[in-house]
Amino acid sequence: MREILVTDVSLRDGIQSLLATRVRTEDMLEVLEVLDRCGFWSLEVWGGATFDVCLRYLKEDPWERLRKFKDVAKNTKLEMLLRGQNIVGYRHYPDDVVEAFIKKAYDNGIEVFRIFDALNDTRNMRKSIETAKKVGAIVKGVLSYAISPVHTVEYYVKIAKELVDMGADIISIKDQAGLLSPKMAYDLVSALKSEFPEYPVHLHTQTTADLAEMAQLKGVEAGADMIDTVFYSLSCQTSHPPGETMIYVLREFGYKVNVNTELYKKAGDIFKEIRKKYGKFDVLPPYPDVGVLIHQIPGGMITNFINQLKEQNLEDKLEEVLKEVSRVREDLGYPPLVTPTSQIIGTQAFMNVIHGERYKVVTKETKDYVKGLYGRPPAPIKEEVLRKVLGDEEPIYHIRPADLLEPELEKIREEAIKAGAKTEEDIISYALFPVVAKEFFEWREKVKRGEVPPVPVEEEETSPPQKAPVEFNITVHGEQYHVQIAGKGEETSEGKTFFIRLDGRLEEVVLQPIREVEVTGTEYELSESAPVKPKRPKPRDVGDITSPISGKVVNIKVSVGQEVKEGDVLLVVEAMKMENEIHSPIDGVVEEILVQVGEDVNPDEVLIRIKPKKVG
Repeated sequence: MREILVTDVSLRDGIQSLLATRVRTEDMLEVLEVLDRCGFWSLEVWGGATFDVCLRYLKEDPWERLRKFKDVAKNTKLEMLLRGQNIVGYRHYPDDVVEAFIKKAYDNGIEVFRIFDALNDTRNMRKSIETAKKVGAIVKGVLSYAISPVHTVEYYVKIAKELVDMGADIISIKDQAGLLSPKMAYDLVSALKSEFPEYPVHLHTQTTADLAEMAQLKGVEAGADMIDTVFYSLSCQTSHPPGETMIYVLREFGYKVNVNTELYKKAGDIFKEIRKKYGKFDVLPPYPDVGVLIHQIPGGMITNFINQLKEQNLEDKLEEVLKEVSRVREDLGYPPLVTPTSQIIGTQAFMNVIHGERYKVVTKETKDYVKGLYGRPPAPIKEEVLRKVLGDEEPIYHIRPADLLEPELEKIREEAIKAGAKTEEDIISYALFPVVAKEFFEWREKVKRGEVPPVPVEEEETSPPQKAPVEFNITVHGEQYHVQIAGKGEETSEGKTFFIRLDGRLEEVVLQPIREVEVTGTEYELSESAPVKPKRPKPRDVGDITSPISGKVVNIKVSVGQEVKEGDVLLVVEAMKMENEIHSPIDGVVEEILVQVGEDVNPDEVLIRIKPKKVG
């Protein structure tokens, strides 16, 4: 009787796929205690988007989360998803940061590292595999699955050979978008077991298009040794197969599965009630997304993508953006859509749609990808796109991207401590997400001083919020207008400013409230006006620099009085987890800087003023 090993991914990929990763640590500890007694081979509870979200939104220390998980899970190996040279971020980090992160992750409780690269460029996985093996961890070397003319069985066998040569213990198929069909699962697993008979094959599939259960069954039939599941109350939609069901089916076919399904269901029962607290993020429809077979966006991205579009008040553009995602992916050589390429492709598609011209605005990450700073694309990038993005620059696909990076951990140590880092783990957090980590450190100190509650107000669970329209039609004298709230401006002596789109045209309006109320659950209280801040002016001249999208300023590259040339990077605005470089449209001198790092900005407001260079 052949044994099938099971990893539960509920408390990492389950919450990432269905609840935008927003579940707080305290709501998972009781569930984890039950899962730990079920008999799983491992529990994937960390990595992926959880690290960023802990710092950025939940104001939790991700390292403290891991330590708490380790204290609870006494019987089962803890596993994490690691993005190779991207670690848990969205860019390549130097080797010294990769090494430090993996060592600290292992020290704090991670025993299994599931390591992937978004482009299946194994050069980007070498350092993390080498380091994980050196500290004594188990390594799952990942094949990121996608559908394209180049992603064939032969292609994946070649990648698996490279991973085995690097020291991976397990060959892992990662079907992050739920695209793996039963036939392809059978064919791919059969080929891998034939080529590498001594190596366990692990199958990670998602249920986005309702293929996953069939794919797992056929994969096991072909020889797969391990599968990933979630408990029933975090299953299906863009998540994973319900483990209780899969275990029942596998046992019926004669396989041995040493998991206590009564306890597994109990964990699901507990979380069924917890899930109700996170209705704000529970936004997916209750039916399969068969469109994923076209746009290929993974489940973990869809929920975050929807929320990010809502933050920009542009959720009505979702279908248009999804279609553009497919076009951009083809343009850029068919990368699998998994972090960070899913964010790169998704954000670029979003930019193409909102600006009405493809590649008129190119994010920093898109340019870096096209240049080769993320690795080799699976297929050649279309020449016209390559030239539009890079101009006369040539890509560097022959170089391992991390070889271009200088060690930085020691360089930023003093900076991180000044920002509020207290431990080696804090310094690593700062190296990964400097702006976000600094905000978290500041929040942590305010909590210690009793200045703010330990749970961010926007994350507290209250009774259902009162609704106000952000998009509507109005009729004036028989004429109908489409109105969409696009963003909030600053307060002035005249009133509060808002950006609206009126029949698609961006306008600024001033509201002069006569009476204000603050909505707290169902209670209404009079509130004082927020402190008045200097208002950023609307652009008037060619040297008035604006952001193409609402976001947060994460870097200012220039200073007042500095000469700049057309195309120079002036500042960087982060939106939808991607960094957008804002370039100078002219030659000139920086006359005024109206923003600071960490400030939120809206479109159609001046961030920097450039005085044009005199001609002649």
